[in-house]
Amino acid sequence: MATSVLRRNNVQLLGQGEQTIVFAHGFGSDQTAWRHQVAAFKDRYRIVLFDHVGAGKSDFAAYSPRRYSSLYSYAEDLLDLCAELKLRQCTLVGHSVSGMVSLLAALIEPQYFKLLIFISASPRYLNDVGYIGGFEQADLDSLYAAMSANYHAWASGFAPIAMGNPERPELATEFANTLAAIRPDIAQAVARVIFQSDHRAELPRLKIPTVILQASNDIAVPNEVGKYLAAHIPQSQLVPIDAKGHLPHLSAPDVVTQAVATCLAV
Repeated sequence: MATSVLRRNNVQLLGQGEQTIVFAHGFGSDQTAWRHQVAAFKDRYRIVLFDHVGAGKSDFAAYSPRRYSSLYSYAEDLLDLCAELKLRQCTLVGHSVSGMVSLLAALIEPQYFKLLIFISASPRYLNDVGYIGGFEQADLDSLYAAMSANYHAWASGFAPIAMGNPERPELATEFANTLAAIRPDIAQAVARVIFQSDHRAELPRLKIPTVILQASNDIAVPNEVGKYLAAHIPQSQLVPIDAKGHLPHLSAPDVVTQAVATCLAV
């Protein structure tokens, strides 16, 4: 079990310290996206990095559309990892979809977590009555069609929009490269699972203290979403950060690192 879990998710252990931070990446990314934060925290904290199945250097053979048909399966993988490493009361920093993955994991096995930090997280991407998620179904259908027609062309076009820092094209290139590294069939299936998900009903059940880091000009997660999370998670705090785009840990690493450090110091 140990070998299979650690290999499946390409688990890496770094740093030293009594407290553990688990960094969980978002869609189209992998654990290398956390390199700036790892450099900042590895001298004082034990750090756990991993790749979701289908991303990075995870075991692609472990992926199946049936197994990963909802975010609960990714939450189960996270709990497998926590159990194998015998984690307790760790801090989990989850980017994008990993925010809701960590929320679901914390609802099932809360003893593993003492603090959740969401970066660009959303419980629902579709607009609804009285709710602004950022997308209409027609928007998402167009996105799926573009991914299906020419995945690599879609990745090259989507990356700069998601990154949101046009004056620094190298950031978009990095994100495009990690997007392109995903098998197109997996990327399309995972995108549908993420964008069609709705976990608003689970938010009030979360009992773990949660900090919501919200950047500006995020195409996937409007400011209204951050406010919605803060209003519906009982022990939560919304912290606007001076960063733009959907991947602030890459585009404004010092800002995100300082925000995380402030959370850890409380």
